[in-house]
Amino acid sequence: MNKDLYAPLEKIANEAQINKRTLYRYFSDRDTLIAACYLDMMQTCSRAMLIAVGSHNDPIAQLEAMLYAAMDCGVKYVFLTTLEINPVNMEIHDKDLFAEYEQARNKWFSLVPQLQQENIIDHQLSPAWIRHLFINTVRTCVQAQNSGDVAPNDLKRLVWLTFSRSIGISK
Repeated sequence: MNKDLYAPLEKIANEAQINKRTLYRYFSDRDTLIAACYLDMMQTCSRAMLIAVGSHNDPIAQLEAMLYAAMDCGVKYVFLTTLEINPVNMEIHDKDLFAEYEQARNKWFSLVPQLQQENIIDHQLSPAWIRHLFINTVRTCVQAQNSGDVAPNDLKRLVWLTFSRSIGISK
C-alpha cells in the first residue's frame, strides 16, 4: 500500500503473496485493512519514538534518537506518514493509542522550537518544514535500504548527517 494507497484488496493480496480470501476473512473491505494497519503502525512507531526521546536529556540527542527510531520503524513509519498526508476515511476507536501517538508527535514538535531558541536549528525553517524534511529523510533511507544502493552499516550515519545539516545542526 506504500506504492499505491488506493490499491484494491485483490492487488494488496497479490503483492503480499497471500490469497485474497484470506484478506477478506479478516477485513471486510480496504478501509478496514487500512485502519488496522494504521493502528498497528501508530502503536509501533509512537512507542519507539517515546522510548527514543526518553533515553536522552539533551534535545539534539533526543531528535537524533527519534530519527533513528523512525528509521528503525522503516516502512511502517513511511506508511503512517503517508496516511497522515493523504487521509483516508477511517475512525480511530482506540483513543488511548491515538493519545500516545499524539504525545510522541507533540514531543517531536516541541524539540524543534526549543532547538531554534537555543540557536542550534536555523530559524528560517519552520517546524512544519523540518517535519517534512524528517519524514522524507526517513523515506529516502527506506528506499536506499530497499534498493541495496547504500551499505546498511552506513545508513544511520548518512541519515543523521543529511537531516542534521539540512536544518543547520553542525555537531
